[in-house]
Amino acid sequence: MFGAPQCTRVTRLQEQWETSYSLTLELGLTLYTRNSRRSRSWDCQQADVKLLAGWKQWKRTSSKSWKKVLNEVKELSSYLKLWRHDIHSIGGKFGTGIQSYFSFLRFLVLLNFIVFILMFSFVTLPSIISKYGIFNSTFTKILPENIEPHCTVYKPSDNKGLVYFYTYLKDLLSGTGFLEDTILFYGYYTIDAAWISILRYNLPLAYLLATFAYLGLSVLWIIKRSVEGFKQSLVHEEDQFQSYCNKVFAGWDFCVTDPYAARLKHSSLQYELQTDLEEERLKRKIADRTMKDKLRIYSLRIFINVIVIAVLSACFYSIYRVTVFSQENSNDMSNANFQANLLVQYLPSMVITLANFIAPQIFSFLIRYEDYLPAFEIRLTLMRCVFVRLANIGVLLFSLWSQISYCATDKCKACGYNYKLYPCWESEVGQEMYKLMIFDFIIIVAVTLFVDFPRKLLVTHCSCKPVQWCGLQEFGISDNVLGIIYGQTICWIGTFFSPLLPAIATIKYFIIFYIKKISLIHTCKPAARPIRASSSNFFFLVVLLIGLVLAFIPLGISIAYIPSSKACGPFRSFNTSWAVVPYTILGFPMGLQQVLHGIASEAFAVPFFMVICLIMFYFIALAGAHKRVVEQLREQLVMESRDKLFLIRKITEAQRYP
Repeated sequence: MFGAPQCTRVTRLQEQWETSYSLTLELGLTLYTRNSRRSRSWDCQQADVKLLAGWKQWKRTSSKSWKKVLNEVKELSSYLKLWRHDIHSIGGKFGTGIQSYFSFLRFLVLLNFIVFILMFSFVTLPSIISKYGIFNSTFTKILPENIEPHCTVYKPSDNKGLVYFYTYLKDLLSGTGFLEDTILFYGYYTIDAAWISILRYNLPLAYLLATFAYLGLSVLWIIKRSVEGFKQSLVHEEDQFQSYCNKVFAGWDFCVTDPYAARLKHSSLQYELQTDLEEERLKRKIADRTMKDKLRIYSLRIFINVIVIAVLSACFYSIYRVTVFSQENSNDMSNANFQANLLVQYLPSMVITLANFIAPQIFSFLIRYEDYLPAFEIRLTLMRCVFVRLANIGVLLFSLWSQISYCATDKCKACGYNYKLYPCWESEVGQEMYKLMIFDFIIIVAVTLFVDFPRKLLVTHCSCKPVQWCGLQEFGISDNVLGIIYGQTICWIGTFFSPLLPAIATIKYFIIFYIKKISLIHTCKPAARPIRASSSNFFFLVVLLIGLVLAFIPLGISIAYIPSSKACGPFRSFNTSWAVVPYTILGFPMGLQQVLHGIASEAFAVPFFMVICLIMFYFIALAGAHKRVVEQLREQLVMESRDKLFLIRKITEAQRYP
């Protein structure tokens, strides 16, 4: 017979053994059921394969082979990417945030190259073929009807006789002189129709459609890349703990066998973990703020925003006054006074470039005292700089159009624009866009050569405290990204007025890549607050999309509102550039005309808009339903993981106290 304590212990041991046995049995049954299901599924698949006919088996085999070939081709094509090795090396050494900038730069190089191929193939090449009679081609010019003769006078400022070297240099930098009447600018394309063999090529319509095509291509390509970046941003922002676990337990690529590539991957993961820890530290700091700290930081932010508004207002007013002064006095300067004429002519571009250089520096300095998260700092700085750079272009174009549309005499009103100052105003706008792009490139090169490199030498070889306090230049991602977005916006606006501007932009960005790479490696240091590529990639594309949308406004006004030049260009026979579309439609068969007029009417537009809204609401509701399902599945996974932890804990306790 056992005593009461002994009996109680035996009873407790028996209960623990029974619990352990039942849990083990339950876990074993679960594993057995899962394995049996897999076995049955595998048996069913094998039975289905045996029951398939011969041609179905061949179809499945060929489909698998085709997918394998496509995957291999995709893998091989990845090795043909431009700057693939350089970008991976930059990502390993300086983090994915800086890597995203160079990937973004590569995207713009490819985009501008495609736009150049489009404009050259459909606009420039037919004009060259027709004017030089290649392939037995000819061209026709239709003189404008009901137009005063003085509106059709256009004499490009071509230099004749003995020309000095600095004159060629001035023409090369400003697009005037020997460049004004070349394929670079709008005024060269005066052909109304080109006949290649028996085919008639409508150049004005092709010019307009090519403009719409490169804008549409840019929109679709940017949206496609934005969707991919948006998916990555959503995955990252779902849960910070999940992101951390993914990097720790699943971030390594076990296909990497090269030691150098392994070091790059290790460095990249290290920078990403550093970014996560930095953001968590700042979030904890924000959560621990007292009411006094919040009042202090909010007051400081209001004061800094007042300074930002003052800087923006000063930039806009300066550009407007300088542009008006330049347009009023550039033609009044004597040709003998070369330096003064050059200064007045380039004054708007110089002031815009100076504002674009100084304002971001002020914003980058002020943002440090606002105490935001690193990702939000970059977004806010970018948005402020967007208002400076893109609005500067808008102020310049507004100033030009105010001068172009100003008419004080009846002769000027008969033309619809100021024909004396701007006989071919489209080429004038193209020259301004050309000068902005050239000056932007000059500033980038000059800052790298005459600011960054001397600063590197001083910091390296001089031990003075002020020099060491300044330190090396940080690679500011927001400033560099906005710089190329500004240049790309100029390219989108200027391509209509200068069809070969995308080629210049392609060469410019190609050179800038190597300039920035050398500057990053030899003269700069990684940012004190590293950023994450998953969020920055998406935001960069959103800002680029904003620049593209803003480019639609001046282009739409130029095409549909401002009268086209009657002395140059493919639209000189039309009142506006858009007038070529209804003129072309009148040449279609009557049935097709009625269909097109019906599509353009309100009877079609209103129902079409309603259908689009219904489709949009359907997809929004579908996305919400999918999101709820994902949340339920995530909760279910969490519950299953907790159940597994509970079972493991019980088994461990049972084994510890048998």
